[in-house]
Amino acid sequence: MRLEALTVVLRPRSAWEAVELGTMLVRRHAGAIWRPWCLVTLPVLALLLALGGALGHPALAMLPMWWLKPLFDRIPLYVLSRAVFGEVPGWRETLGGAFRGGGRAMLGYLTWRRLSPARALLMPVDVLEGDPQGDAALRRSAVAGPAYGVAALALFTFLQFEFALSLGLAVSVLLFVPDAYVQSLAPVLWQNLREAPAWLQVLEAALAWVATSVIEPFYVGSGFGLYLNRRTEIEGWDIEIAFRRLRARLLQAGAAGVFVLSAVLLSGLPSPAQADGTRAPACTRPAAAADTLRTVFGRDYVADDGFAAAVDAAYASNELRPRRKVGVWKPRRASRSDDTLPPLFTWLTRLLGTAIEVLLWILVIALVVVAVATRRRWWPWLRSMAGGAPTPPDPAAERAVVADMPLPADIAAAARALRAAGQARDALALVYRAAVAAMAVATGQRLPPGTTEAQALRAARALPAGPQRAFGHVVRLWQHAAYADRPSDDATFEAMLDDAAAAFGWRR
Repeated sequence: MRLEALTVVLRPRSAWEAVELGTMLVRRHAGAIWRPWCLVTLPVLALLLALGGALGHPALAMLPMWWLKPLFDRIPLYVLSRAVFGEVPGWRETLGGAFRGGGRAMLGYLTWRRLSPARALLMPVDVLEGDPQGDAALRRSAVAGPAYGVAALALFTFLQFEFALSLGLAVSVLLFVPDAYVQSLAPVLWQNLREAPAWLQVLEAALAWVATSVIEPFYVGSGFGLYLNRRTEIEGWDIEIAFRRLRARLLQAGAAGVFVLSAVLLSGLPSPAQADGTRAPACTRPAAAADTLRTVFGRDYVADDGFAAAVDAAYASNELRPRRKVGVWKPRRASRSDDTLPPLFTWLTRLLGTAIEVLLWILVIALVVVAVATRRRWWPWLRSMAGGAPTPPDPAAERAVVADMPLPADIAAAARALRAAGQARDALALVYRAAVAAMAVATGQRLPPGTTEAQALRAARALPAGPQRAFGHVVRLWQHAAYADRPSDDATFEAMLDDAAAAFGWRR
C-alpha cells in the first residue's frame, strides 16, 4: 500500500469526524461516483419496473432495488478507494473494476449480512482487502471495534435522510397546484393513493430511486471514512507516514557524505582476481503466482521469517478476540435461601395464579360474546371507518325563492291553518316574520334586509320582559325547525302561539 500517495491527512480522528471525512470525499469526487451509478442502477430499475408491470404491480421493483443496495455500493467504494490515493477512475474503469472479485463476500452481504447495521464499515474489509474468509472474520471484528455503534447510528441517520427526501419530493408536487384547487384536489389524490394505479407506482419507484441515488453514496462514504480511521488507529498509518518522510529527509541530507565515504573505501581495495569459471548451481525459484509478496517486490523481496511469525502472533492475539477471566467465590454447599416459601404458601400462590388465569379467560370469552351480540351496532361503523362504499347523500331539497307576501290580518289563525295542512315549517316562518315585524314596530327600530336571528334577539332587548320572553320563544322554535329539522309538537306550538299573540296583540 502506497501510503505516501494518500490525498488525505491521516491522523487519529473521532468516529463522527471520520464520517464527515467520508462524506467530504464523496462531494469531492461526485462526478466519478454518480456517472457509473446512474449507468448501472437506471437499467436495473427499468428492467425491474418492466417485470413488475408484467405482474400488474410495478411498485414491486422497489423491494429488489432496496435489497441490491450492497451490490450498487461497490461503485462509490471502488471510486473512493482509488481516489484517496490520487487515482480517480473514469466511468469505464469503474464499471470494469467495481464488480471484479469479492463474489463470495457479496453473497454474504446479499443474504445473512444484508441487514447488518455496520455494512458500510465492514464492506471495505471484504471487497478491498480480499483476505481469506477466516482472516476476514477476524479483520471485521478488529475493524468494527468501537466504531460499530457509530456505524449503526450513521445508517439510521442516512435512512432518515432518504425517507425525508423521498417524502419531500412527493409532497413538492403540491407546490405547483394553485391554492384554489388544493381543496378539490385532495379527494382525487386520496383516491389515487387507495387505488394505486400503475403510473403512480412507477412514480413512487422513481422517487425512491432518486432519494437512494442521492443519499446512498454518502452512506458508503461515511463507512469508508470510518474504515480509514480504524486502519489508522490499529496500524498507525500516520506514524508510518511520518517515519517515511523522516527517512527521506535523512537520505537526502546524507547522500553526499555516503558518496565520499564509499569512494575512499573503494580506493584502498586490491585489484579484482580472475573469476572462477565454474558456474554455480542454479537455485529453484518458486512460481511467482504462488507468492503475492514476491510478485509485488520482485528482486527486492526478502523472506523474513520473523515478520511471518509476527503476523501469525497478531492474528492469534487476544486483542482480536478479547476475553477476560473473572474469579468468583462460591460456597461449597448451596445454602437454602431465606425467602423460600413454605409448601402451604407455595400451593396457595399456585392456586391463586390458576384462579386469575381462569378469570382472565372468562373475561376474554365474555368480551367475544358481547362483541358478537352487539355486532349490528359497531360493524357498520367499523366498515365505514375501513373505507367502504360511501353512502350517496340525500337529494337536496330545492324551493323557489318568492317575494315576502304581506302578513295576514289574523296571524294566529293563518299559522294554525298552515300547520293543519302539514306545513309546520311554513307556519313557524309566518309566526317568526310577524314577531320580527311587531318587535320592530314596538321598539321603533328599522331592521335591514337579511337580519339574522341573533341580531333580532339583540334588537328585542328593548322590549319589556313579557314580549321579550315571547319573542325569544318564537326565535328558538323557528331555529329548531329551520336549521335542525326538528319541528315542535302541537302543544309546544300552541303555547308559543298563545304567548306571542298575547304579547304582540294578534287577538281581536
